[in-house]
Amino acid sequence: MPALSTPSGDDVAQATATLAQVQNYLHTNPSVADVLPLLAKLLDADTGVPILLGDILRHAARLVAQESKAGSDDIRLIVAGLREAAQEATDWHVLHWDVQHLSSQAFGPAGPKAS
Repeated sequence: MPALSTPSGDDVAQATATLAQVQNYLHTNPSVADVLPLLAKLLDADTGVPILLGDILRHAARLVAQESKAGSDDIRLIVAGLREAAQEATDWHVLHWDVQHLSSQAFGPAGPKAS
């Protein structure tokens, strides 16, 4: 396994900026055929945002629990909240199947919009 580099705050900001770019693009009302490939990547059952976010939150909860010197009620609540959010995010992976189903439906071809 190759050595992993530590992501920076700028790396995370770039990732969220890319998600914001997709969000802004969707506000332009593109065709469904143009959007489906983006959704397929975002919601991939193995590498999509729900799976990654769930894993990130789950690992963050574990790290906070391990490094917390005082097992205060506040820390326990935060850890429980992270774990609950992780499960909810991971549950969204089922949207992957909806995108696959949409891809099999008759939507217009991807391409530039007619003016």
